[in-house]
Amino acid sequence: MVKPVLLITGGARGIGAATALLAAQSGYAVAINYRAGSLAAGAVVQKIHAHGGHAIALQADVANETEVMAMFKRVDAELGRLTALVNNAGIVDVAARVDEMSVARLKRMFDTNVLGSFLCAREAVQRMSTRHGGGGGAIVNVSSAAARLGGAGQYVDYAASKGAIDTFTIGLAREVAAEGIRVNAVRPGIIDTEIHASGGQPDRARLLAPQVPLQRAGSAIEVAQAIVWLLSNESSYSTGTLLDVSGGR
Repeated sequence: MVKPVLLITGGARGIGAATALLAAQSGYAVAINYRAGSLAAGAVVQKIHAHGGHAIALQADVANETEVMAMFKRVDAELGRLTALVNNAGIVDVAARVDEMSVARLKRMFDTNVLGSFLCAREAVQRMSTRHGGGGGAIVNVSSAAARLGGAGQYVDYAASKGAIDTFTIGLAREVAAEGIRVNAVRPGIIDTEIHASGGQPDRARLLAPQVPLQRAGSAIEVAQAIVWLLSNESSYSTGTLLDVSGGR
């Protein structure tokens, strides 16, 4: 039986890695994209292989069009026609007010978090859409609860980039709904992953947990379960949906 093919951007750690492992268990052949951290990506591939699954690791910066196109061509050649995409790659930066943000910071944020998702979705639609001879598929964008909370005093730029992802999700979903493609997004809240350390706040999940109605941070696997559900036929009547996985926050 031919396995459905899934590409996960930023799949070497955190939510991406958890999604890769769970999707492989659910029967997907998984392409794990990473920008840096080849060892981490390789470790995820090894875990999938150890459980009888099929996965490959692919280096590419999602903000670089040439690298994105080359990555999708490798998926075509090594795994077959794409049937699912998770736009998970994203960055944060150190806490700052808007009046302290440099143009370089803003360009880096929006190039990775927004442009990267557009480029990957474009390539995915060209392969999945019935308009282009494809058999349909599903896209899940990883947004954030910050899109509706705003990130004041910390990372309004990150929150704004995720607000763009919400709008992108709704617009693309309506654009390709009649072409066999469903497009949804998850909006994680405070999730205990390595991304907080990259923003200079390694204890952020623990410190903010009391503000969450469920009184705890979430885990990467809890977000992964929502993503894999949105990819699956169990969510066959859901498109343009923004699913909060935020403990009520």
